[in-house]
Amino acid sequence: MKIRFVLALTALLPLMVACKAQDGSADAVAPATDAQPAAAAEAAPAPTATPAAEGEGEGETTAPAQAASGEDAPSAPAPVPAQARLVGPEPVAGTDYVVIEGGQPIQPAVGKIEVAEFFGYVCPACARFQPLIGPWKAGLPSDVSFVYVPAMFGSMWDDYGRAFYAAEALGVQEQTHEALYSAIHVEQSLKGERGRDSVEDIAAFYGKYGVDPKAFADTMGSFSVVAKTNRAKQFAQRSKIGGTPSLVVAGKYLVKGKGFDDMLRIADHLIARERAANAK
Repeated sequence: MKIRFVLALTALLPLMVACKAQDGSADAVAPATDAQPAAAAEAAPAPTATPAAEGEGEGETTAPAQAASGEDAPSAPAPVPAQARLVGPEPVAGTDYVVIEGGQPIQPAVGKIEVAEFFGYVCPACARFQPLIGPWKAGLPSDVSFVYVPAMFGSMWDDYGRAFYAAEALGVQEQTHEALYSAIHVEQSLKGERGRDSVEDIAAFYGKYGVDPKAFADTMGSFSVVAKTNRAKQFAQRSKIGGTPSLVVAGKYLVKGKGFDDMLRIADHLIARERAANAK
């Protein structure tokens, strides 16, 4: 499934032109709104994307299966510390990342280093990033907490952001995350940025995964989902997010990078730096 997803996305690269950053890279830039003027959207540079790196993901790291009974089983290998896979030079502030003044994680947890990805289901660049971020996320050490944060740039961005949190509340987010990218950008059974899907259209997609469409639509408008979307908007403003996909490490560092692979390389270094600081 993942291989077909990657190949299909690669074939569609020439069509994915709606999500362009102001510098010509393949990232989505937040449209100006009343809540987020264009000047604010330009406060921090959006990460760039290098086409040659975008389609090249490494194999997915999966957790070892646990023994189903009380029988002795081989010991599970310990997670690979981030330091063991660091590559390239130490990242430089202002070039490779931006320090977020007063930054805090969106979901603070004791003993955890948070990595948050700001994404949008309607963003073609985010769809191309997913085959890389998925395996990278799966291989993170146990002291790293990965959080998806939907970007709220208005219109269909907000609709799909509410859908993300509704799917999370109903327990189907993990199994539908890549499938929703595929529905929008590969199968085109949903419009994404080509036109605004209704709440009923979105709910019907999740209905294929055992969720009652009416219950899903109601959950999208629930108080708890609205509260989570508001918190995501505040986190984006605090982190000075100007485009997607974007990575924020420990709430303190907004990753820049020269491409998708470079973003992950820089994030690895920043995770290791935060771990070392916490150990002091």
